[in-house]
Amino acid sequence: MANGQVLEGGKLVFVIDRVGRVADSDYDPFAILLPDGRLVGTDNQYLGQLGVTNAAPPWSEQAWLSVLPDGKTIGFSPDGERATLGVWQGCAGPALRSCTLVTHLLTLRHHGGGPSSPVRFGVGVGVWL
Repeated sequence: MANGQVLEGGKLVFVIDRVGRVADSDYDPFAILLPDGRLVGTDNQYLGQLGVTNAAPPWSEQAWLSVLPDGKTIGFSPDGERATLGVWQGCAGPALRSCTLVTHLLTLRHHGGGPSSPVRFGVGVGVWL
């Protein structure tokens, strides 16, 4: 939503504010996107690196997803395979980095934080179309 709310099935899942702070549905903070692109969770836990259109998980320096200017979202597997993850609507211009952040958070949740990472979020899946 334009107000930073991320909804799933009409229910609030989490909220992102204008400066990259992320709070859960109870408005308890759980992450912040720093100006240098690092996403940091509570207790200074590293949650990955984000650019405007791509993001890398906390266990790799290589991008695992990209959100293209037309909203198409591409996932990259470690072996180089590409897969379409979905398509965003309304992510052109300044909203593109927000769409990348939401995609990264949902992908982290879907992957459970990775094979050896303790990253876990209480957020839902299914924001993009």
